[in-house]
Amino acid sequence: MDELSQHLECLKLCSGEAEDEKQIFQSLSVILLALDEDIEKSSKLLIERDILPALAKILTANSACTEKAAHVLAELAKNGDIQEHLIKLDVIASLVRILTDYPENDPLVRVCLLALSNLADLDSAKEALSKTSIARQLVKQLKRAENHERVEIIIEVLQALAENDALKLQLVDASVQETLCEIIQRLQDSFQAEDMCTMKSSSDVMVSLLLGDESMQKLFDNGNGIVYKNVATWLTSRHTLLQMTGALATANFARNDSNCVRMVQLGVVHQLLDLLEQHVENGDVAVQHAALSALRNLAIPVMNKVQMLKEGVADRIQMLLRSEMPPVQFKLLGTLRMLTDGQADTAMILGQDSRMLTRLVQWCETKDHVGVRGEANRLLASLLRYSKSQDVVKAVHQAKGLKHLVTMTTSEHAIMQNEALIALAIASAINLELVEEEFKESELVSILHNILEDESMGPEVKYNSLGLLCSLLDSDVLRRDMELVNMKQTLEKMCAHINSNVVKQANTVLQILTSSSPHSGHFFA
Repeated sequence: MDELSQHLECLKLCSGEAEDEKQIFQSLSVILLALDEDIEKSSKLLIERDILPALAKILTANSACTEKAAHVLAELAKNGDIQEHLIKLDVIASLVRILTDYPENDPLVRVCLLALSNLADLDSAKEALSKTSIARQLVKQLKRAENHERVEIIIEVLQALAENDALKLQLVDASVQETLCEIIQRLQDSFQAEDMCTMKSSSDVMVSLLLGDESMQKLFDNGNGIVYKNVATWLTSRHTLLQMTGALATANFARNDSNCVRMVQLGVVHQLLDLLEQHVENGDVAVQHAALSALRNLAIPVMNKVQMLKEGVADRIQMLLRSEMPPVQFKLLGTLRMLTDGQADTAMILGQDSRMLTRLVQWCETKDHVGVRGEANRLLASLLRYSKSQDVVKAVHQAKGLKHLVTMTTSEHAIMQNEALIALAIASAINLELVEEEFKESELVSILHNILEDESMGPEVKYNSLGLLCSLLDSDVLRRDMELVNMKQTLEKMCAHINSNVVKQANTVLQILTSSSPHSGHFFA
């Protein structure tokens, strides 16, 4: 350390404009050796001796020592305790200026890139970089990079920058996507480890750029952007990682309705389904998950639901019913529910498919994955709600699915409670005689009584509970259950509820309940 201390003092004293470059170079070399031996101890000494400003000054001097100074900074930037000091000394601007002024000086470019890769994760570094031309310089360097190490260093910096919204846009404006697509295209037939690594990192940057709304929209360009034009190729690639990139890109492009409509017009739906078919048996779970996420997003616009039904998506997607992977099951159920939402035809088709209903009921009973169980119940409720069909009610009853919807009314999530209550009310309004025995066995009346008595329940849940209760009044069997729990007294309480809709519904149910005989056709609007 004594030798290091001497060189630090020398460097500090020789930091003016007329320094002896040979002495500075030697001192920087000694510092590099010391950092290599013990980076923490040496970094601490550099801070104590206030050497960082001298290093930053050398970096701006355009001297023969610039490369060595940049190398020292690259090593120092590995130390988390020293990174913010370097940012405050404005080394970011100096590093970018060097890349701009000496783009073909490979040794100098290399150490500048190393320094940037060690600093770029800091928010303060990203902020500083957003005020420079770093995006253009990195794209320029990526185009001329000829070896794996250089490409990986640049992509590592790009990945860090792509986490910042302002830098995302700058990178897209600098056409980084074109260079990344060219790299992927060049390597897509290779299975060499290095090439696979580069494809993966390039794909990761691309997906990161798509996470920003503005950058995503620029990249989509109404389906004309180079990234979207490559999606079809990636989805049909032999490489699982490129299939994943294609599916994730589609899912991210499908974050607004206009993009979704355009992509369905361009035929991406069947490309995704073809991909899913490849992975049904022992396939890649992550790819299936990403592809189903894309399909679910695409199914959000109403006009897409109709078009996707016409194209047989509901039938083709059922191939995944045999999947034993909970993440795939969860996404499949969500996709089917989105396709069913508000669509009577889809609900009619799916709601009478005995194979699907059998699988749905199995998932309603699963103990291993609460998300799968919840989505299975919600889809079952959607089939009844949107089909409003006698045949669907019979099919669900035959599959023993109604008891699961009764249980769903006790969910801790109000949205699920309401969906179950509405579905059961529709089923009982359509064919009360068919379902009343299952409702009695499931103790539905007792559950509704508890909901109405529970002061913590929201008004919408109570309103829908009263609606379901109203549709049960034509059953003598269920009326007797109402008498056993003293439902009349509970309804009288509801008539004084703070919510006017609940009061109105409670009055209606109370009037019918207290009449001498059952009335037909009771249901709520």
